[in-house]
Amino acid sequence: MPAEEVHDLVCAESFKQKALYWSSKFETACYFNSNQFNDPYSAFEVLIAAGVKRFVKCSAGIAFDELGLFLERNVSYVPGFFAYDLKNETEDLHSHNTDNLHFPDLYFFEPLHLLLIKGDVVKILSDEASTIFLDIENTQLPEKSKTNFKGTICRRFTKADYVYAVNELQGHILRGEVYEVNFCQEFYSQHSNLNPIDTYLELNRISPAPFSNFFKLGDQYIISATPERFLCRRGNKLISQPIKGTASRQRDPQMDELMKAELRNNEKELAENVMIVDLVRNDLTKSAVPGTVKVDELFGIYSFKQVHQMISTVVCEADDRLTNAEILKNTFPMGSMTGAPKISAMKLIERYEKTCRGVYSGSVGYFSPNGDFDFNVVIRSIVYNSKNGYLSFQVGSAITGDSIPEQEYEECLLKAKAIFQLLGNRA
Repeated sequence: MPAEEVHDLVCAESFKQKALYWSSKFETACYFNSNQFNDPYSAFEVLIAAGVKRFVKCSAGIAFDELGLFLERNVSYVPGFFAYDLKNETEDLHSHNTDNLHFPDLYFFEPLHLLLIKGDVVKILSDEASTIFLDIENTQLPEKSKTNFKGTICRRFTKADYVYAVNELQGHILRGEVYEVNFCQEFYSQHSNLNPIDTYLELNRISPAPFSNFFKLGDQYIISATPERFLCRRGNKLISQPIKGTASRQRDPQMDELMKAELRNNEKELAENVMIVDLVRNDLTKSAVPGTVKVDELFGIYSFKQVHQMISTVVCEADDRLTNAEILKNTFPMGSMTGAPKISAMKLIERYEKTCRGVYSGSVGYFSPNGDFDFNVVIRSIVYNSKNGYLSFQVGSAITGDSIPEQEYEECLLKAKAIFQLLGNRA
């Protein structure tokens, strides 16, 4: 077991930034930041992991089995990520779209150094715990964060192409093949360059979110301001909180409240949300003690800096015969990013989207030593490969029979607003 030290912090926010810069010197590092959102299931405000003792890295096929074996051998904090195309392992599916980012489908690691920050206290777990605190305290912060983005943002779909694809999807819905499809489009930049750490800090300033994270794996980076939780375990309780329903924030407080009320009473958004809630309930039954799946909150409206979101909470009691790897396999990928029925929706996603999703609409999170875990949904995120200079961010919306294609396109742009603002470059 690594040594453990606890320190009081004079300025927690400064220490968090210094710890982020310190961790980025390692080949592999991750930083989870809840941004102090009031969440009954969060175990800390910030988790930082740096350096690798052991890792598991897999493509779809036996990835969840390999993860299960890895977790059996490592009773410690284990952070990592799942890419969307693990769907090819959970179901009889295939991926043929272009992948320009080249992330593994699954990567988890046991860190050399781990920090947990809550309030004004940091706990350091490391064989070098006695020196790490001073190393971080002595880290020099730059005077100003600079993304230094150099590149041109391009769109994978023209608006006309997007509208055509939505109309085609609605044809499948009309024929009864599917009820709802989460259809995504990519914005990208080739041969680009940026400062990943400063980009994360600036994105987090513009759009703070409860499941924000920075993940570095060599030359590959996940820079995320996601508001959505995929699946969390606390003791024998499983919690999923799908998002379906989006409205823009307004500067005028009265107009802002009006937008919230309109979202709460929008029949289309309510229908989208309840369809995914039913899908999540069905997914959780595969891992639940029979009769324990229930909806704790339906159609909750939560406000973030850029948007209001409709979030529901589905919970159950976990079947103790299943491992955590099996539980996650039973629910992956998350229904909010596929549609319903799930398999039919994923087949149409592969047919009509033009890019491999990769880490986008996958999940980043961690397993803790006591058997708990917490995983987000990778949305509102920049994914970047510094080796080939490819930068990508994808956005999507739920397509139903009632969708108006032009409005769905505008919803995608709304969800990408913070990233466009960050990069100062509109496609």
